[in-house]
Amino acid sequence: MHALNIVANIVQVVVALVLIFIVAIQQSKNEGLGGVIGGHSASNFKGMPSFEDRLTEWTRNLGIAFLVISILVAVTTNR
Repeated sequence: MHALNIVANIVQVVVALVLIFIVAIQQSKNEGLGGVIGGHSASNFKGMPSFEDRLTEWTRNLGIAFLVISILVAVTTNR
């Protein structure tokens, strides 16, 4: 259990740093008055997801991974 705890801690730090980086490079969804009123333009072209859509997907997936790894760290910690 001790080795699993060390590996989980390292993976947790890496996932946290990547998650921070991805959130930091994302654009705001409500830029300007158009976002408040509801002027949402189409974000994809011919069915292909845009870069922002991919960043949103990565953010969601890394957030879920961080939660699961945090639970794993909490379970494997010797008290």
